[in-house]
Amino acid sequence: MEQPVRSEPGRVRLSSSQGRWVLATTVLGSGMAMLDSTVVNVALPRIGADLDADLAVLQWTVTAYMLTLSSLILLGGSLGDRYGRRRIFTIGVVWFAVASLLCGLAPNAGVLVASRALQGIGGALLTPGSLALIQAVFHPDDRARAVGAWSGLGGVAAAVGPFVGGWLVDGAGWRWVFFLNVPLAAACVPIALRHVPETRERGTGEVRGFDVPGAVLGALALAGVSYALIEAPGRGASPAVIVPAVAGVLLGAAFLHVERRRPDPMLPPAIFRNRQFTAVNAVTVCVYAAFSGFFFLSVLQLQVVVGYSALLAGTALLPTTVLMLLLSARSGELGQCIGPRIPLTVGPVLCAVGMLLMTRAGPGASYLADVLPALVVLGAGMVTLVAPLTATVLASVDVDRAGLASGINNAAARAAGLVAVAALPLLAGMGPETYRSAPAFAAAFRRAMPLCAAILLAGALIAWLTVRRDILRPARPETPEPCHTECAYHCGVNAPPLDPGDTDTPDQHPHTNPRP
Repeated sequence: MEQPVRSEPGRVRLSSSQGRWVLATTVLGSGMAMLDSTVVNVALPRIGADLDADLAVLQWTVTAYMLTLSSLILLGGSLGDRYGRRRIFTIGVVWFAVASLLCGLAPNAGVLVASRALQGIGGALLTPGSLALIQAVFHPDDRARAVGAWSGLGGVAAAVGPFVGGWLVDGAGWRWVFFLNVPLAAACVPIALRHVPETRERGTGEVRGFDVPGAVLGALALAGVSYALIEAPGRGASPAVIVPAVAGVLLGAAFLHVERRRPDPMLPPAIFRNRQFTAVNAVTVCVYAAFSGFFFLSVLQLQVVVGYSALLAGTALLPTTVLMLLLSARSGELGQCIGPRIPLTVGPVLCAVGMLLMTRAGPGASYLADVLPALVVLGAGMVTLVAPLTATVLASVDVDRAGLASGINNAAARAAGLVAVAALPLLAGMGPETYRSAPAFAAAFRRAMPLCAAILLAGALIAWLTVRRDILRPARPETPEPCHTECAYHCGVNAPPLDPGDTDTPDQHPHTNPRP
């Protein structure tokens, strides 16, 4: 078969046939991960019923994926920079699809949870690579339009995810939520191999190693703490809970020690000497911990307590993602005009109000009167804060560290969400069987939402006290903005977007995990 003629990396035009294929490849790969992140929550009650699983299994179904993804996403970006972005992206897509197939075929809860962890590894390989490929392959004049198209189409995938998930769960069954990824990957991989040119970081002499010890220690620390939080409601203060908790804390301390000592750390401690960067990441942790806890419990509340089908529950959540898709650009412009302090303060407050309003969604609740107002207020708060939050992270560091800053911020958000999903049921007094009883779950949900609101208010207070109003303004009027995040087009609800930084030539593209 005759091979297509490929343009050199960094010279591909969006209007060309190859440019459209490159865009299609990155949209299919990243859209697969975005879709999966929103559809699985909708399937949780049906998974629990089919596998006779308690609440801890439902938590692990979500957190196992988040654990490996958040722990390895920085490493995944570095692998792409070293060994080739197309290669690592393609491996990630195949890995993700195979793990999805295993999830769909899982005969019991243990296999499902293990397969979800494997799926997170695939996500860590493909997620950083999709945008990095666009930045490295397209001509500089076309990159902004390509990123906009990629982000907008990815936003559509995230928006329709709960609807598609609910439709599949009510129709073919929950296993098809995972099987859906297989044909998407089957379409993505051949296009990538045939039409996408390979790019990698140009070597500068010394070969630097990867921070595998840091990645492993970070993953084990999160696993230990998560295990203790998830198992505590069923086992109490037993050795089965205390030992993993202590081990997780000790492994976390070992992770920090290794990161201080390594010449090429995954998470350089020196970057946190920047007070603005540290403050904005603290806001990120608060915001995305609350978001993850809310969406995990709300889907269960709508199905277990309100009585919605999976399709209706998924459709009910559409207002938040639609608002994000439509208004993120305007929010980013507002942050540029008035500075990020007000949006980063007002946004979490609005989100807190929305979550408190969601406590009205009880048995017999009206969607228009009880559910929709809460989701509209929540969506308005998310629109207000997420785009300025991402822009502030990038503006708080030098241009050559933008990729690192974005990667750390994304990983911090995912780790915060992981801990929130593990801890919130414990803090709200949910037992292993609570989700099987509508009255018991409704009472626990009413206790959980004020906790989420309190976390958001803490984030608002941190933003008001620490974020500079002028941080989004260039130091000199003639200085161009250093980084352009896809959040100018669409911001995700699960984690801030990754931005690999600007690049002038594909071989010198700053990596998702640049060195300090």
